[in-house]
Amino acid sequence: MGNEVELLEQWRELTSQKQQKVLEFVELLKSESEITPPESDFVSQTPLAKKLWSIRQRAIAAGLQLRKR
Repeated sequence: MGNEVELLEQWRELTSQKQQKVLEFVELLKSESEITPPESDFVSQTPLAKKLWSIRQRAIAAGLQLRKR
């Protein structure tokens, strides 16, 4: 319960705009875990594959942010 109390105390100090940003971030985190498979499901074998996986992850995150607007 300690983390919840600390989070609530910090939350109360934020402006309403920053509280909205926090809510959007939490929604993004929740949707990422539902949509994006864990990275452990994919094991890249080459440096190029690692780079492409990283680009894919960023594109998915950016798409989720745009969809919420």
